[in-house]
Formats: sequence, structure tokens, C-alpha cells
Amino acid sequence: MSLKENFARRADRMKASEIRELLKLLDQPDIISFAGGIPDPELFPKEAFAEAMSAALSQDASALQYSSSEGYAPLRVWLAQHMTSLGVPADPDNIFITSGSQQALDYLGKLYMSPQDTALVTWPTYLGALGAFNAYEARFDQLNLTGNRGAEDYLAAASAEGSAVKFAYLSADFSNPTGETVDRAGRLKLIAECDQMDCALIEDGAYQALRFDGDAVPPIQALEVAQKGSLEECRTIYCGSFSKTLSPGLRVGWVCARKDVIQKLVLIKQAGDLHSATLNQIAVHRVAEDLFDSHITKLRRVYAARRDAMLAALDREMPEGVDWTRPEGGMFVWLTLPKGLDGKALLEHAVQTHRVTFVPGGAFFADGSGGNTIRLSYSLPKEVVIDQGVARLAGAMRDMMAKL
Repeated sequence: MSLKENFARRADRMKASEIRELLKLLDQPDIISFAGGIPDPELFPKEAFAEAMSAALSQDASALQYSSSEGYAPLRVWLAQHMTSLGVPADPDNIFITSGSQQALDYLGKLYMSPQDTALVTWPTYLGALGAFNAYEARFDQLNLTGNRGAEDYLAAASAEGSAVKFAYLSADFSNPTGETVDRAGRLKLIAECDQMDCALIEDGAYQALRFDGDAVPPIQALEVAQKGSLEECRTIYCGSFSKTLSPGLRVGWVCARKDVIQKLVLIKQAGDLHSATLNQIAVHRVAEDLFDSHITKLRRVYAARRDAMLAALDREMPEGVDWTRPEGGMFVWLTLPKGLDGKALLEHAVQTHRVTFVPGGAFFADGSGGNTIRLSYSLPKEVVIDQGVARLAGAMRDMMAKL
């Protein structure tokens, strides 16, 4: 008997995450990994979480109980205040707690995507978003933030395929994978285009708090609220996460959006997993309330030093013909290799002979292009290890370039 013959057709679109597979190499002690965008566990506020968990279990009878699908009420209050501090006046009914922002992307795909509906995404874009939207049989089109292509072009391309544009998705701050930030003009242009297309705009704010230098740019949602006067008039849906700031393992994220969107997401969660883990939400609320700002300051200092170390090592070690981004925050640097040098082939050689890993860039392109790009993460290794790893990577590149 073969059950696979009864799989839904969308199962054929499911692919293993290249990043999740590469993370298995972290257990090999001689490997230097720039692969996963993983927070440094030494920076987790472990003592604060231990105290918060203990207090929740001893003082809060609801900690081990079922909870509301919207999320733990005090955490939603804190997040409404946090969003207000970012320029998005919100109340708790505008906040929905998810099991990490990845669940938010999955739910938004489920809410908006019918088979072959169009999702506008950047080229490249976050691999997890492609996976989430792909599961609902999305058609992808390239979201162009700087060129001449705009709303009329997106609508025409979708119409030619018998499709409708349902949303634009992007990470506007220190994006995964490129580390780049969309400027104010680009954000305003995107709001206007989504108004013209009458579609949703999904803003992934996973790295928004991790700005090291440069002038902060308001979230897209804040800019739209300033234009339209109220969150209830906005089409931007903001997805936030504590994974890159407090703890990825507790899986606590949130959505901030107009209330009619939140109400639909709550129904999806009721049918999905009922609610996010109550104890985790209580603990995150206690820790965030006590030390969020001071902890972010610490993270920025540590990760900025590692970013600086990586950029300095790239300047020193990279062979001619390699270009890279210079992020003002986040966890990633994006490299463009000389033509003819393939990221996947480079990875295979780099692992076998130089014992260094990264993520080939093609995984981040909806059309499979970008073969001569790679993503490096500097969040986990210390500065001395970054120096060694970049030198190893440069050696692997020279080996491959000598064969071109």
C-alpha cells in the first residue's frame, strides 16, 4: 500500500529547508558555520527565564492550562504598548500571539492564498516565507522596490496567468537573507502600490530591533498609520517575533493588524493548535516587561562587534570579483560571487576541504535563480572564529575560481 498516492497535490511543492539540513553540521566540532541565522545561546537571558517560569508555575494557576486563542492578555497589552512606541498606536485587540512569526506567515498564507494567487516577494526573500506561501499553491512574482516595475505591471502579469495579487511580503529592516534595509521612500512607494492593487502588505519585523548604527526608519505600518490616521484603515500586517531578541526556543511571535484581520487569524488558530503555549507566553511577558530594552542594548553591542569583524575579514580576505552588502543591523551579509562560480558547488568544496559552511543563495529565490550568491550569518561565532572562517571561505573560493 502506498499512501503517497493520496497526498494532496500541494505536497509535491514541499521541499526540505536547505538551512535546516545545514544546521546538522553544527555538531561537527571542526566546522565553522555561517549557515543558520541562530542567536547566540550564551546571550539568552536564562536566569530571567528560570525565575519567570518558576514564578509563573507557583503563582499563576493558568500557566499549565488552556488559554485564549488570541494570546495571553498581559502580553498582548505589553505588545500593544511596544507597537505604539514604534509609531503604531494599537490596543490589545490589534495583537494576536503566534507560535513564532513562522506560524504567522503560515496563517497569512492560509488566509489569503487560493491556488495560483500571486504573492509579491523580493528576489531574494526569506526562505521560510517561500515555504509557508508555497504550501498554499502560491504563484510568486518579483517585488521590485527600486526599479520602474510597479503596480500596473504586477497586476498585468497576474492577470495574464489568470491570477490575482493577494499580498506583497518583505522584511524591510536588515532583511533575511541580504541584510539590506528599505529606505523611507521605498516603503512609501510600496504602500502606494498596494493601495493601487488593493492587496495586503505583510511586513516581517523579525530583525527590526537589531539596529546597530545608521538612522532608524519607521516600520511600514507606522508610515501607513501616519498617512491614514488609524490602524483600522491600514492594509499593512506586521509580524513580530521574540526569537531573535529573547528566545527562539519558546516560539512566541505576534501579529499586529486591523481587528477584522486579527479575528480571522484567531479562527485559523482555533482550528490549528488552539493557542500558543500558555507558560511560554507568561514567561516571555515577565522577561520582556523586566528587561527587554536593556537586553536589546546588549544584543546590539555584541552582534555589532561580530558584524564589524565579518566586514573587516571580508575586506581583508575576499578575492577580487566578490561583492557583499554592509548591513546596519540584523544577522546577515549577502555575497555575490563572480559569474560562473556556483554557490552550491562552492559549499560542497568548502565543507569537504576547508570545513566552513554557509547557505547557497539560490534557496532564497522563488524562481531558483541566484546561483552565484551566498548568505553568511555572523550572529553565532565569536570574532576570532569569524576571522578564521572567512579566511577558510576565501581559500575555498580561490580554489574554485582557479578552475573557471
